[in-house]
Amino acid sequence: MEEQVHEVTIYTTPTCPWCQVAKRYLASRNIPYTEVNVAADPAAALEMIQKSGQQGVPVLDIDGEIVIGFDRARIDQLLGLS
Repeated sequence: MEEQVHEVTIYTTPTCPWCQVAKRYLASRNIPYTEVNVAADPAAALEMIQKSGQQGVPVLDIDGEIVIGFDRARIDQLLGLS
């Protein structure tokens, strides 16, 4: 059975503790992701707000589905990990 590859982007800031938790969790499950630091990139911050309606981080974009915060159950569901 071929493993499905997911497109995962996580919007973070350097001072966000839940961002660190989310990144560690993805790494522990061997899920590759792209990190976008919205504190350093105003255009990315605007993109995140447009996608999620939120200014808080972390925001995860998993295959086009938005997860606000570290919602492990939702992350597992979208990644087929449950």
